[in-house]
Amino acid sequence: MPRVKKTNPAELPSPIELPALPARTTLPAPSEVSAPAPRASKLAIVIAMLEAPEGATIADLCDATGWQSHSVRGALAGSLKRKGHFITSTKPADGPRRYRIEASA
Repeated sequence: MPRVKKTNPAELPSPIELPALPARTTLPAPSEVSAPAPRASKLAIVIAMLEAPEGATIADLCDATGWQSHSVRGALAGSLKRKGHFITSTKPADGPRRYRIEASA
């Protein structure tokens, strides 16, 4: 086993000078801090789009939520119906199927 050389602290290089830390700032009192605005859930975005008079297509809902089309269809058939929303769809001759919420419970 090799021997480890002991070093004399006086032989070590001098430590590096570090810059001084900035002065500590005080935080505002909790009563002075405004709460962040609540973010709308993706399901709330879907509901808002479906309550519009023209409704929304699956592609519109996918773009707004970042979901895949099967997830949007699942939300329409599952979550929204369970919440009591009545969803209708229309298929115009010249475009994609549009979905709307007719009445809420």
